[in-house]
Amino acid sequence: MIPRYSRPEMTRIWEPENKYRIWLDIEVAALEAMAQLGIVPETAVKAVRERGNFNVERIDEIERETRHDVIAFLTNLAEYVGPEARFVHQGMTSSDVLDTTLSIQLSQAIDLLIADVDGLLAALKRRAEEHKTTLTVGRSHGIHAEPTTFGLKLAGHWAAFRRNRDRLVQARREIATCAISGPVGTFASVDPFVERYVAGKLGLQVEPVSTQVIPRDRHAMAFAVFGVVASSIENLAIEIRHLQRTEVREAEEFFHQGQKGSSAMPHKRNPVLTENLTGLARLVRAAVVPAMENVALWHERDISHSSVERMQAPDATVTLDFALSRLTGVVDKLLIYPERMKANLESLGGLVFSQRVLLALTQAGISREAAYTLVQRNAMKVWHEGGSFLDRLDEDPEVTIPREALAHAFSYDFYTKHVDDIFARVFAE
Repeated sequence: MIPRYSRPEMTRIWEPENKYRIWLDIEVAALEAMAQLGIVPETAVKAVRERGNFNVERIDEIERETRHDVIAFLTNLAEYVGPEARFVHQGMTSSDVLDTTLSIQLSQAIDLLIADVDGLLAALKRRAEEHKTTLTVGRSHGIHAEPTTFGLKLAGHWAAFRRNRDRLVQARREIATCAISGPVGTFASVDPFVERYVAGKLGLQVEPVSTQVIPRDRHAMAFAVFGVVASSIENLAIEIRHLQRTEVREAEEFFHQGQKGSSAMPHKRNPVLTENLTGLARLVRAAVVPAMENVALWHERDISHSSVERMQAPDATVTLDFALSRLTGVVDKLLIYPERMKANLESLGGLVFSQRVLLALTQAGISREAAYTLVQRNAMKVWHEGGSFLDRLDEDPEVTIPREALAHAFSYDFYTKHVDDIFARVFAE
């Protein structure tokens, strides 16, 4: 995590202060449950509630000697609590604290990501409705295909992020589990009631079988979702980058007063934000494969996943949070040029209507193969030599349909007649 691509609210989730605060909450909740079972005295609960605290620098100092972070935390906690601290962590193992904490941190992070997506959805919907009927050319393989609207382009991206929101909600549900089951997960040294109590107090579900660690397929699913969200970000970012190319110039990132595009060429207006988003998406996706590999642990536990998660979880969520916020700003301020879209749409002299001409010829009784040859032959003349596609067709003696009938195929309204239906379907929710 570097400040350039970090936002404070997400960063705070992964700071030591928040982590140790969650550790303390878990230990206090477990102690309360044990007191209810009569395993520890109520005086111990009272002492930890009143005097329980920690100091990050002191924990680091102790860990340099113990080489164990949870022991360092418990040692520091005991310095605040006194003799009653001997009842803390009764029957528990480190993974009970570490894994439950990671569940909480990831849940907190996903809550922020869901809010980020909501902001992006609002921006996409507003701009889609603004350009619902703005004609533009649809492209396949990067080549002009048939007319569409810029609103439909954005509606498609809105639908993708709506699906991503659902995926994040499911990922949060899957990751929000609690494991307080003791060594190798048998509950031999800690009653299952303790786990249920801690889970309820912290807003988590109990892990059915923890084997001392929470199964990493849950985490893998969450990081896979992060990767999908990142890919959706890149999908839209690349669309904007293509539309901003000098030869296209149909849309571009907002260019601020005083902004400079190049140290050498003062005329440059570069798509730097969406290029940045493409790079950030790569970083988020880079966390997916390690998360999948973390699923395979030795027997009931090992810590091969630990070093990965200490970097992977903060980096992926902080980066994704920043990227979603940046993309929302790009969409919100995106400069859109309908006249340029119309000019590009008409730049090939009507070739975008080739399918309609093909169908008109087949309706007139010409075989599809012969009609395709006629249409392609005249289209290639326009492609190489320019001019009007309608004129070329009219001049071809093998095209027997009158010009007036052919002209009906050259209508943009044909391509926008179902836009309202598509918008109603997409935004029905």
